[in-house]
Order: sequence, then C-alpha cells, then structure tokens
Amino acid sequence: MSLALPFQTAKQLAAAVRKKKIGCLELLDLYLKRVEAYNPELNAIIATDIEGARKRAKAADRAVRAGKKLGPLHGVPMTIKESFDVAGFPTTWGDPAFKDTVVQQNSLVTQRMLDAGVTLFGKSNVPLNLADWQSYNEVYGSTNNPWDLGRTPGGSSGGSGAALAAGLTGIEAGSDIGASIRNPAHYCGVWGHKPSWGVVSPKGHALAGAVAYGDIGVVGPLARGAEDLEIALTAMAGPDSIDGRGWTLSLPRSKKTKLRDFKVAVLLTDPNAEVDDSVQEQISKLAAFLARNKVKVSDKARPAIDTTELNDVYIRLLRAATSGRMSDAVYEQAVKDAASLPADDMSYFAQMQRGNSLPHRSWLQLNEKRHKMRWAWDAFFQDYDLMLCPVAVTAAFPHDQAGLRHKRTIVVNNKKVPVVDQIFWAGYSGVTWLPSTAAPIGQSKEGLPIGVQIIGRQYGDYECIQFAKLLEKEYRGFEPPPAYS
Repeated sequence: MSLALPFQTAKQLAAAVRKKKIGCLELLDLYLKRVEAYNPELNAIIATDIEGARKRAKAADRAVRAGKKLGPLHGVPMTIKESFDVAGFPTTWGDPAFKDTVVQQNSLVTQRMLDAGVTLFGKSNVPLNLADWQSYNEVYGSTNNPWDLGRTPGGSSGGSGAALAAGLTGIEAGSDIGASIRNPAHYCGVWGHKPSWGVVSPKGHALAGAVAYGDIGVVGPLARGAEDLEIALTAMAGPDSIDGRGWTLSLPRSKKTKLRDFKVAVLLTDPNAEVDDSVQEQISKLAAFLARNKVKVSDKARPAIDTTELNDVYIRLLRAATSGRMSDAVYEQAVKDAASLPADDMSYFAQMQRGNSLPHRSWLQLNEKRHKMRWAWDAFFQDYDLMLCPVAVTAAFPHDQAGLRHKRTIVVNNKKVPVVDQIFWAGYSGVTWLPSTAAPIGQSKEGLPIGVQIIGRQYGDYECIQFAKLLEKEYRGFEPPPAYS
C-alpha cells in the first residue's frame, strides 16, 4: 500500500517533482505545515530558514520548467543534524557558548546534498557535544520520540530520526562514533547508514572551525527507505579538495539481486552487553525468515575476536578520540581517576577515564590491537557477506536526564543495567571502521520500533545497503508512528 506523500521516500518525492506531479515549493510547504503542527511536541527541528528555503524551492521549480538537468534529490525538502555547518546558522553541538556564532560556509556534506538538489530548510536537534543516546541541551531543549513522547528518539542524531519518522522532512544526514546514526534509526523506525571510516569527508562537521578528522567517527545518511541511503551516500561520499588531488573513491557496488545470494551470520547477544529478549526475538524472527528463503544463515560463525578485549579497545579509543573537547580541569581529573583506579576495574567509568587520559604510547598499543581485529573481521568476510546483530540492547527507553550519564540505568530483561554498557554494539563494528546499516525489522510488545544492525566488510557499504533494500521490499517497509500518520 502506498504511503501518504509526507512519508514517501526521498527517491519517490524526487520522482514526483521530475514528473511534475507536485512542485518543489508545494512540497516544501507541505512539510513546513507538518513542522508547524507537530514539531512543537517533538522538538526535532530546532532551527529553520523558511524564507531562504522558499527562494531555493522557487528556483528549483524554474529549473524543472526549463527542462534543466536535475540532481537525484531535486526538490526534496531536507533538514540536517545541527552539528553540520550550514551557512547562516550557528553550529553549537548543544553548547550555549556557540549559540550566537553564525558560520559562513557549508560543510562538505551540506554542500554535496544541496548539489544533489535538496531544498534544505533547517537543522535537527542533538545532545550536548553529541555525547548521549538522548537528544537534549541547554540551547534547544529536549527532543521526544514520535512513537512515545515520554521516550528518547536516540542520539546523537536524535532530531534526525524523529523528524524522518514523523514525516517532517524528506531526508537527513547525521554522524556516528557511538551508534549516533544507527541508534536513532533503531529507536525511531527508520534507516541509517554508518559508512566505512574515511568514505565520507567530515569537513565542516566540527566545533569552532576545527579541521582535523578524528578517529572512528563518520558522517552519513538517514532516511525512510534503504534506497535513499544509497542515493545519499553516493552524493556525499568522496574526498575533500586536498585529498581529492591524490585519490578517488570507488566503492564496489553489490552484485547480489536476491536475499538468497547472501551468506549471513547472526549474533543475538554478548556477555559484554546483554540484549533484551524483545530485541533478540525480532532478530531471531528475521533469521528464521531468511533461512526459509534459502539464505545461508549461521548462528555460530564469528570473527576470531575476543569481544571483551574489543570492548575495552573501543571504549578507550573512543574516549581518546573525543578527549580533545575536554577542558584542562576535566582532563586533569581524568588523569587522577585513571591513576587511582584498580587495574582490574573494567567498568565503563574506569575505561572512560583511561581513554580520556590515554598516553600516546598506550594509544599506539591499542591501535595495534584494533588493526589485528580488522584483519580478523576481513578473514571472517571471506566466508560470510554480512553479520546481523543488535543496534542496542532495548527499544527506545524513557527520558532520563538526571545526573551523570554513566550513572544512569535502563531495564534489560527485568534487570537494571548501566545505560552505557550497550555502547558495545556501537563499537562492535565501529572500532574497526566497518560499515553498518540499521534497518527496522519489527516492534516490541509496547509498539516501539526495533531494528537490526547489518555489518559488512570494510568498503562493503553498498552490500550492506543492498541487503537492507531487499529486506525493505520482502520483509518490512517503513511504518509511520500512529499519531503522525
């Protein structure tokens, strides 16, 4: 059954524009009316340039009438994660210190999506410093999940996921160092792709004009359909102007056309991050469906990696990668904490403070372990095309903004566990720079979306997305939250 226009994919919206079934300005105004009606309770979109967007939409309509060559996303209304530079907007990452500093130049992803034809009209909400699986900050407030306003939409691309699910925008772009694309996709019932590290340039995705590219973190697309991920990734991928003098990107396209062309492994849980039965059940159902459809499925095949060591390496490298944002006082406290903690303390707090104060020699040693894991994954992918596993340990959890993040808890299988434990599932692919696509596959008993993480070999981005496209067609497509459909 065809979805109502606001919930159609970006590809479908662009096709409607090309076929002159709807004008670019008309389409933009349709979304702006939905933003006006629904965004006050969601707070997903936190800044707009309506006048500028309408001018761009009118110009896009003129291009259609003139028969000009149109980009693949021509006329599609778009919002983008607040952390990307967009000329004329501040980039705050939720920090009040930057709320009045307007940037002058678009990030590379922003510009490439504009070049692909989108009508960019606003920015979507994030947590402070992009450092939470909830999306709230002092500058823009808190974002709610359209499936249940009392729950988080995820983070740090939480506004992106919520806006897409509620039909407030046509396509989005986010960033991911700790599942910040995958997690909101899972919580909100949309698609998201974390690219292989280095595939999409993060130029202009930084605070205060920083230009160095960090470890582990990537930028990539979120959408209401898997094919949109493919279109957007193709538009935004490739080197910046300096790197582009010396290398070009050539990601292999998938040659598989049917689900049964794939060999997949399935992982339901791990001792480092126990997964709730509600999530395991949906992934098990998917595995059974695949087996019935002649997909080679293994619930035993794994890369030859100690997952406890992987988790330790990931958390310390993750915190080292983000430690440059800390003040001197916070850094000095991390040094003191790391020195005072027992060597056998493997709590998240201990690993976090060790990573926050990591000496470069220790970083090199961890990096060596990471690269051995990369080779172990590559050996695994000689026999299997994909690994299917959880995105997170539960569906979207209730808002909890009290106290320090690492002291908060969530309920997994009727037990309270630290909310930060589930970051394992972000690092399972992220620390070794692998691509991962998050795709919706079902719902919990409470009616909350549940997704699956589709992990591929490094630079196998289109293979992950192709599998997601086939799942969307044959297993489960997009479903709007009832209150917004």
